[in-house]
Amino acid sequence: MRRLKDLRKQDFSPTLLDFGPVQFYIARHFGFCYGVENAIEISYRAIEENLHRRVFLLSQMIHNQEVNNDLQSRGIKFIMDTDGRQFIPWSDLKPDDVVIIPAFGTTVEIENLLLDKGLEVQKYNTTCPFVEKVWNRSEKLSLDHYSIIIHGKPKHEETRATFSHSARRGPSLVLRDMSDAISLGDFIRGSKNSQDFLFEFAGKYTEGFNPEKDLQRIGVVNQTTMLATETQAIADYLRAVMVQKYGLQNIAYHFADTRDTLCYATNDNQDATYELLKTDADFALVVGGYNSSNTSHIVELCERKFPTYFINSDQEIKSRNEIHHFNFHEKKKVITENFIPEKDPVRIVLTSGASCPDTLVDRVLLKTLSFFENSKSVENLLQDFERKI
Repeated sequence: MRRLKDLRKQDFSPTLLDFGPVQFYIARHFGFCYGVENAIEISYRAIEENLHRRVFLLSQMIHNQEVNNDLQSRGIKFIMDTDGRQFIPWSDLKPDDVVIIPAFGTTVEIENLLLDKGLEVQKYNTTCPFVEKVWNRSEKLSLDHYSIIIHGKPKHEETRATFSHSARRGPSLVLRDMSDAISLGDFIRGSKNSQDFLFEFAGKYTEGFNPEKDLQRIGVVNQTTMLATETQAIADYLRAVMVQKYGLQNIAYHFADTRDTLCYATNDNQDATYELLKTDADFALVVGGYNSSNTSHIVELCERKFPTYFINSDQEIKSRNEIHHFNFHEKKKVITENFIPEKDPVRIVLTSGASCPDTLVDRVLLKTLSFFENSKSVENLLQDFERKI
């Protein structure tokens, strides 16, 4: 209803669902984006159209275990995990097999390997158009003789794919965070030498990268699911370094004026999360896959204000007094007791990442709601909400 009333996305404030003893602040934007919906639709179509053929996914379709488990239950096999570790040898693949390229895309090397084996790679290629947009931006920068600086997680499938496509055209380098950017600034200024660069950024730059030459002209792109403010901060910092070294009058030659390359869903979800931070909630529930980059960034934002519990489904809420959740900083599951405060009303922020089905958010809300007696029914609340909106 909010979306239909606000097609141009002018209002990012959360929706308040008041059940009486418990209130939920629902993010204005959350859940599946176009790229994820498209990827899942293509994957199910691949299964239906190839009942008597083997169907493989290069790796996880998206970073959501429930979706991936369902695909596996229907017979799809994963060739590798999200870090590129092989489950099924390339030698096992036959020309008659079906291989689905996930929404994150894949490297040029893997695509060529599949083509050399006689496999069709485009029919079920689910690469998100926003990922391809980053590849196209990188290609244009390279053709204009800029080195490509990629803000992303070096081991993430999307960043590996972007790096591979960018490396075909010219010098490329991956920065994980602002700390990497500050260090890179030292090399640009010349306060660190080239040998230190080769050691410090080992495994993150293209073969033959020459920091003395290849850091004279740069442009910044990013993994589409990174935190938008961090990408902008990195770009601003590197631009300031280039101004310091070459002068403002020469900045256009040395630093490409790239617009933000985050996808619209990542931007919308993050903007909606900033609005959630303006609420007076007791804690936040963020639903999504534990290896989901965009979801972890939403968790990171919520943690700035609220006790935040990162869960992958309603099954992690064991009772009113116990929740199992993921600490993404330490990469481990933890248990928190008495996470729901004894007060009336309890105010809860609820949102999810772009790879999380809406049904999971529904189930988390209903499971939490079940702990509160004398709550308004969902049916009555929706009727009241519809009248108000």
